[in-house]
Amino acid sequence: MGKNASLTKNLILVFFCFSITFSCLQNVLEIDDSDGVLGETNAPVSFKIKLNQNQKIAAEEGRLGLLNITSDNGKERLIPVQMDIPGKGGKSQLVMIMPEGEAGIRKFKLMESESILNEAMKAYLDPGSGQVVISEDDEKVLQYNYNTVYEEDVIRLEYEKLERHLRTETDTFVTASIYAVPRSNYIHPLYGLEGEMLTRDWPEGDHPHHRGIYWAWPEVEYGSVFGDLHALQVIFSRPTGELKYLNGPVFAQVKAENFWMWEDTEPILQEHVVIRAYKVSSSSRIIDLTLKFVALKEGITIATRGKKSYGGLNLRMQFPESQEISYFTQDNSMAIRAWSDLSGTFEGAKSPSGLMVLQHQDNPDYPGDWIEYPDLAWVQPTFPAQGTRYPLGKEEPLILRYRLVIHTGGKPEEYISKKRWDAFHETLTPLYTFPATY
Repeated sequence: MGKNASLTKNLILVFFCFSITFSCLQNVLEIDDSDGVLGETNAPVSFKIKLNQNQKIAAEEGRLGLLNITSDNGKERLIPVQMDIPGKGGKSQLVMIMPEGEAGIRKFKLMESESILNEAMKAYLDPGSGQVVISEDDEKVLQYNYNTVYEEDVIRLEYEKLERHLRTETDTFVTASIYAVPRSNYIHPLYGLEGEMLTRDWPEGDHPHHRGIYWAWPEVEYGSVFGDLHALQVIFSRPTGELKYLNGPVFAQVKAENFWMWEDTEPILQEHVVIRAYKVSSSSRIIDLTLKFVALKEGITIATRGKKSYGGLNLRMQFPESQEISYFTQDNSMAIRAWSDLSGTFEGAKSPSGLMVLQHQDNPDYPGDWIEYPDLAWVQPTFPAQGTRYPLGKEEPLILRYRLVIHTGGKPEEYISKKRWDAFHETLTPLYTFPATY
């Protein structure tokens, strides 16, 4: 379902009062999931509602939930909800994970629990590594390397450590390469649902500048001079120290500020990144990335390599057994869908798994071209369009959105991939919006 079609979705809040031993306000929520997109993909859903004081307290304490009353069997457990945007004299925005169920009108009742439903999702600064960690039930989901990572700090699998140990004195590529540079502002490791490491950082013997999941361009023009944010040459992304966290039973989120530093001394661009990781479902986990870029200087443009190759949201993965890479850009009368997938059996996992990347149709130059390098376990959506340079301005920020879906099994069937893209574009999807002054 495309954006225009999804506008027909209706969210109905029904308020009515009843009397028991005390007066209260009961809320019934109806969500139109006629095509089953939200439930089948366990997608996050947001809704606005006016909460009374007790409900606000319950939401802040993790005791607010929804009872699935569609089946009316009275045996459903409360579905946790999390406050995303507190209401200031008006409605608050709450977020839930849509449970599986039959397509159609889904009905839920807002209820308070006496005990905390779940405090699973946490984002925090790890005192040991000095990096940001997002975890669920104390198991790591990902590490966002906000601060500088040096070669000796890189998190590696055992076989990678062995490669380093066996490196001979004549093998000077990694240590002597101009690309083996300390880096920051990227995701690594990203973990699968069995705890397997999906990404790779500072690869031995090839492309040491590759660093998990990172957003960077090989051609950054400043005036008439070029730097390479991708390969860590001339221009670098550096943290400002501005970090904010949001934790709860449904998702954990980190917001971070970085400056692009020309020659590592002059700030030329302000970058904000928002990473929101949702609690795991039976077969997948959703992670949303929202990136904002605002120029601090005039005359800055970005482009892919040679204006025809890689650049944008970069993903360097571990090599899985039976690796399969696929990507699609499908056009029909309702929407242009764009997604990729890299799957296989990663070290540490007993069964196949994979990572999908969904492009959001509001991104400029959508859909971005796909580029793959199977020998590097790499597939990415490129930005900007081939043959162009994208100007970064002071007044009009560049905002890019992507959804990562970590899933069990090999390459997903096409119908579920379409539904995952459609769910990303539903009007009820909680997309982070930057405040005007942020």
